[in-house]
Amino acid sequence: MSEVRPGGEAGLAPVIGISAYHEQAHWGKWDADAAVLPWRYPDRVFEAGGMPVLLPPVPGIAEVLDRLDGLVLSGGGDFDPAGYGARRHPATASVRPDRDAAEVALLSAALERGLPVLGICRGMQVINVTMGGSLHQHVPDLVGHHGHAPVPGAYGAHPVRVAAGSGLARILGRTQLDGVPTHHHQALDRLGDGLTATAWSDDGLIEAVELDAPGCPFAVAVQWHPEAGDDLSLFRALIAAATAPLPAAALAP
Repeated sequence: MSEVRPGGEAGLAPVIGISAYHEQAHWGKWDADAAVLPWRYPDRVFEAGGMPVLLPPVPGIAEVLDRLDGLVLSGGGDFDPAGYGARRHPATASVRPDRDAAEVALLSAALERGLPVLGICRGMQVINVTMGGSLHQHVPDLVGHHGHAPVPGAYGAHPVRVAAGSGLARILGRTQLDGVPTHHHQALDRLGDGLTATAWSDDGLIEAVELDAPGCPFAVAVQWHPEAGDDLSLFRALIAAATAPLPAAALAP
């Protein structure tokens, strides 16, 4: 017999954890260590019907997933290439080992519990590395242009082709996106176990993957930044999965 997640109870919004940054931050007259996250992430989760909770990269953070209904792995700095057996490229920057470890643990725990997962930009890269894949450390070296991160501190835009018949195509309701918000200089190289590429940019970079994991009803990741756009489809799909009954595999002792 299936059981509902905590957010599946009548009148309760599903609780969605979002991985946060550990950075030096400035606000008002303060300049200090902080757990931070661009407001667009919790705002989009809330707009889609969820209740967002920030997850700082502290040891043991994955234990909180027993109280959550879904997980968003957010964007941010580069994953340490040592994690996939590569030497560090000169352009690889903002590496945070504590965040790498926390997000790998969060993903692994979410998959074990059958919680739905949405990966965004760095989040997609974390999923790929966790599943045994690797990354291109500097996209301009590969494609010969800076179109995927054209302006420091701002988003560019480029078209994306989505595989017909894929789960992503069903979520978005189309197979062609004219201009997704983009800001990344790393990308997927070798795909991890269980991952299928389901979207690509015109220059051939993988722009989305779907994970086939036993007991996990929803595991989708995109290289672009849906939180920076107006389309809530991906967030609504995450919320829908978070309010569905727990799969039998997640209930097994």
